[in-house]
Amino acid sequence: MSEKNYFSGDRQMNRSRIPAILALIFATCATSVAWAASPYAFPRVAVPADNPMTPAKIALGKQIYFDPRISLSGTVSCDTCHNVAGNGTDNLPLSFGVFGRVDVPRNTPTVFNAAFNTVQFWDGRAKSLEEQAKGPIQNPVEMGMPNGDAVVERLKQIPGYQKEFAQVFGGKDPITFDNVAAAIATFERTLVTPDSPYDQYMKGDKKALNASARAGMKLARSLGCEACHAGPMFDNPGTAMGTGAYQKFPAQPGYAACAKYVQQYHLTGDDGRFNVTHNPADKQLFKVPTWRNVALTAPYFNYGTVGNLPDAVRIMAACQLSTTLTDKDVNEIVAFLNSLTGKFPKETLPRLPETPNTTLLMGVPDLAQAAQKK
Repeated sequence: MSEKNYFSGDRQMNRSRIPAILALIFATCATSVAWAASPYAFPRVAVPADNPMTPAKIALGKQIYFDPRISLSGTVSCDTCHNVAGNGTDNLPLSFGVFGRVDVPRNTPTVFNAAFNTVQFWDGRAKSLEEQAKGPIQNPVEMGMPNGDAVVERLKQIPGYQKEFAQVFGGKDPITFDNVAAAIATFERTLVTPDSPYDQYMKGDKKALNASARAGMKLARSLGCEACHAGPMFDNPGTAMGTGAYQKFPAQPGYAACAKYVQQYHLTGDDGRFNVTHNPADKQLFKVPTWRNVALTAPYFNYGTVGNLPDAVRIMAACQLSTTLTDKDVNEIVAFLNSLTGKFPKETLPRLPETPNTTLLMGVPDLAQAAQKK
């Protein structure tokens, strides 16, 4: 397709506006290398020196990930919202938290390929998987535990965990909240999805992408999407671990089509990274989300208000680039995004350690009643 098809006409972005709009994008997102400009390989997971991966630690982390007893009610596990039998999300606009609470403030991101995130959460408030793992457990509307000590106290009452933590971490007191997070993060580093059709294409199999996907890749690049959706994960241009790549959303609320979408899909009202830094310049800045497996992780955006990928593509074009795409353009970009769905690891449920002859959850009905009265 010719570039003139994208940047001419009343419905589409005027060519003279491209430099100014791209300058706005690059002010937040650093320049990236074009997707096809250099040899490509799905990256290896970087393992921190202070949390090495071992088979025993992976197995322990998987047990904890699936264990609902690390929530206050004993009913919500990490997997409840980040379902690894599926796409790593729950496909809900907003997740249900402990005691059925529905005031979880943002859409649940996928856990698959989270190991490659340089920061975690929509606002980048966690710099590592280990730090992220502690957040939902202690969040009063997610898993509800009052603090890390409460998690440790509960796990210490489970004989199987006493044995496994001792084997994995050693020491006189191996069950600590830091070790809980380290084990969960270790399991999560196994949740990667390589070998998508795009990966195969970049390795030389030119039949791996159909004509629509190739056209969509070309169009996305010509529009400047890779300014932010860059690198192997299509989420940042190479920022270091602990350093986020952020973008204002919506960046062009004054564009007529974007203004319509803002009202229709409730795209404003979340201050984003400002809630972490309290810097006015960070209002409505969000971590750039990955395009990997994006075809499977609807609904979209921080509020989860957009239920399908074609609409999400239209909104991004309007609200980030002040352009209106044709249906053909949208279909081609969606075809390209579908090519980024990788191969998921096969997961089996772990056997959780029991508490013979007793339960840890006798007080849960009283806690539930108290929660309902709030």
